[in-house]
Amino acid sequence: MIRPVLQDEALLADVANASPDQVHIWWLGQSGFLVRHGATHFVFDPYLSDTLTEKYAATDKPHVRMTERVLDPAKLDFVSFATSTHAHTDHLDHGTLRPMREVNRDLKLVLPRAITAMAAERLGDWGGNFLPMNAGEAMEQVKGLRIEAVPAAHNELDRDGNGNHLYLGYVVTVGEKRIYHSGDTLLYPGMEEAIGTPVDVALLPINGNKPERRVSGNLDGREAAELARRLGAGVVVPCHYEMFEFNTASPELFETTCRELGQTCRVLRAGERLTI
Repeated sequence: MIRPVLQDEALLADVANASPDQVHIWWLGQSGFLVRHGATHFVFDPYLSDTLTEKYAATDKPHVRMTERVLDPAKLDFVSFATSTHAHTDHLDHGTLRPMREVNRDLKLVLPRAITAMAAERLGDWGGNFLPMNAGEAMEQVKGLRIEAVPAAHNELDRDGNGNHLYLGYVVTVGEKRIYHSGDTLLYPGMEEAIGTPVDVALLPINGNKPERRVSGNLDGREAAELARRLGAGVVVPCHYEMFEFNTASPELFETTCRELGQTCRVLRAGERLTI
């Protein structure tokens, strides 16, 4: 099993010691990232449990874990908010978010408005700490940050009966940096216009879209690199691989395409930090 570069107390020490004047991003595995700027900390789509491995252990679609857990979610008591881009468990995990909530009653969760009822059923009552959004909306309810919601196609731009998108990505402006976390998505018409350019950091999946996996698909490595280039990304970081054996990909195609395009990229290992 893959061991994180930094794990548990070593990761927490790195977070604590990071320069408060810069923006720092740690890959937590799958689509999860921890971000720090000054005294502000938040996480994108954390999956820090074995929920899916346990759920599918006795089925014909086992979720065999590839990478050790980076961090006990109960240690993230300093985080201001978390995001969920959609309702799939590796992006809305009760095994992660409940422990985070237990140690931080002020923790807020940014999520698609379309899944708020499902989230409440899965996570319990968070009172007013759900921050629901729909594509095209922006909020500044978290001090010092601007959060914009953009559509995601997983595999389609699906909506609920009220027209709210089921799948989102988020652009978070922290300091003077715009960080785009796509969530799970394929390419769709008007994508660059919805996100806005340029972005300083793009966090994009690379596991691809293979129907034989019997799960919704994502960008592959080439598509992620090409999208980052069109977004004018200062740096692009791949994610959504090396978590489950049946649904992963090598970052080689992504790196090769970035080199061909002259697109700056950084392939992180689990628990590793990017400073921008």
